[in-house]
Amino acid sequence: MNYMKLSASVVLVSVLMLLGCSSNGQQAKKDGSWEVTIRGKVGFPQQGGTISIMEITKAGAGWQDTINLKSDYTFKKKINIKEPGYYKLNFYNRQAVDVILYKNDLEINVDGREASGFFEVKGSPEIEFIKEAQTTINGVQNTPEAQKLIADFNKAQSANDQKTVLAIQKDYQKLLTDAYNKVAEQIKQSPPSLGVINVLQSQMIDKDDYYDAYLVTAEKLRKEWPDVSHAKDFIDMVDKMKTLAIGQVAPEISLPDPDGKVVPLSSLRGQYVLVDFWAKWCGPCRRENPNIVRAYNEFKDKGFTVYGVSLDRTKADWLQGIQEDGLTWTHVSDLKYWQSEAAKTYNITAIPFSLLLDPNGVIIAKNLRGQALDDKLEEVFKGK
Repeated sequence: MNYMKLSASVVLVSVLMLLGCSSNGQQAKKDGSWEVTIRGKVGFPQQGGTISIMEITKAGAGWQDTINLKSDYTFKKKINIKEPGYYKLNFYNRQAVDVILYKNDLEINVDGREASGFFEVKGSPEIEFIKEAQTTINGVQNTPEAQKLIADFNKAQSANDQKTVLAIQKDYQKLLTDAYNKVAEQIKQSPPSLGVINVLQSQMIDKDDYYDAYLVTAEKLRKEWPDVSHAKDFIDMVDKMKTLAIGQVAPEISLPDPDGKVVPLSSLRGQYVLVDFWAKWCGPCRRENPNIVRAYNEFKDKGFTVYGVSLDRTKADWLQGIQEDGLTWTHVSDLKYWQSEAAKTYNITAIPFSLLLDPNGVIIAKNLRGQALDDKLEEVFKGK
């Protein structure tokens, strides 16, 4: 999972929603807008350059203006807004800081001379929420428990003790899961905000494992902020997620196999099916294939199979990948790369991507990698 870093770029994974915190007493104008003030200081102003502020919208750059620097290197700018949003402050094209504006005045102090220079943002509960979530998750590796596991892991790996390696990985994952659970609970207990949305949009917590947190947030937005554009975007995203949520019947796929025969996904009902999106050109997919081959060989006689959906562009590449990796299960593709009809239906933006279906075609797990796939299959076939 990739975490957004609060360096000079604090937000901007996606652009959505707001926070019901203190408003500093701002009064709404007749058109429903209000003023917020940003102020701060620049440590090293650059001669000949300008300071600018720009709204970042889903479509790209929005409203923008310049900010005047006073002789004492301070600045102050009143901004009229109608809804919460993401904004970028650009200091002389040398340093950029992303902020969230809603109803709190902000203090923004910067170095102003290099991209990785000092910066701080004060007064933003949204950004504080993001920082707290990051600290909860990223801080796991610095705990005494994690440090011991890391040391033990390195020893086991050096000794080629794979059994111990797997056991340590599970213990470390439990530490991470505890942190993810804490962040998810904070999200569910918090009012809707751009900070909450950013944590979810950046997938700081897994969108499948913590789908309920996404759903709770979307419902809050639907009720409390039905007219806010960023909220509408997030709600739309969550609504699309529902079709692929665990517990839902997987959407149908009907594509041709290498012989040109159309093989519907539903034709494999009655078995546990791993729907695996992959391609010959995808390095991570090729590295995962041996794990799938191992699981397939172990469980195929118990009622497990694989439905491989290739995003290759040529039949030659597709067939070469199948042969080289020894993939002896059902394969389909329309050879349309990212424009594959199946990729569109399943909203595929990265591969490998996989779903495990039960005999009724219901999604019971997603993106099981390595030993996790074997463990899940052991669970479903236990006693069979």
